[in-house]
Amino acid sequence: MYAEERQRAIGDLVTGRGRASVTELAERFEVTPETVRRDLDALERLGGVRRVHGGVVAAGVLAGAEPGIGEREVTNAEAKRAIGTAARGHLPPAGGSILFDAGTTTIAAARELPGAMHLTAITNSVPVAAALSGREGVELRMIGGRVRGLTQAAVGADTVAEIGRLRADVAFIGANGISAGRGLSTPDPDEAAVKTALIGAADFVVLLADAAKFDRESLVAFAGLDAVDVLVTDAEPIGPLAAALADNGVDVVIAR
Repeated sequence: MYAEERQRAIGDLVTGRGRASVTELAERFEVTPETVRRDLDALERLGGVRRVHGGVVAAGVLAGAEPGIGEREVTNAEAKRAIGTAARGHLPPAGGSILFDAGTTTIAAARELPGAMHLTAITNSVPVAAALSGREGVELRMIGGRVRGLTQAAVGADTVAEIGRLRADVAFIGANGISAGRGLSTPDPDEAAVKTALIGAADFVVLLADAAKFDRESLVAFAGLDAVDVLVTDAEPIGPLAAALADNGVDVVIAR
């Protein structure tokens, strides 16, 4: 196969699947990893793909403009509901405390919280608070701060300082991007600071993210994969991301 033919085939594969690893492509096309990297460099110059750590993603997979919460709630809604249900297995015991990050998958987890759990739930998210308000057995605490309209989440220095005074059993965290090279990322610096603080305030961190977030890299990295104890998602990670999760001791739970 000529280089141009191989590059065209790689481009078609990545466009169809969204991502691929260097190792996988080398095995598939029976060439060396160095040859694949040269092919990927050529494809990136043409604009159809973007290089990421250990592989390549379709150009549209890299995060661009941040969508609002209404748009994100209807994206992969079934997967998010399944993840929210599966997250129940990582709730603290009765009398425990849980931090809910802002995000549509954490909103789904809040909606799926079983009744009469006798938990203290703490959140900076207005929609999460609305989902938990009046829930039997849940003591709800709202973290204050400037509310960011796009995500309806409290952010800012006061929010981060308040979180810094907390210590919770579990944190449910969302992310816009998860990659082997950058870990967890999100588009907004203020949201990133809050997420970092929430992770630091919890004894056990559960990342709730559908597979569309895999191999995405948003503007601001807020935690490494080593900060995560469990990833609850809807599909098995592959390639470098799967290896990085395993290397960092992250348990992967697939929502069914």
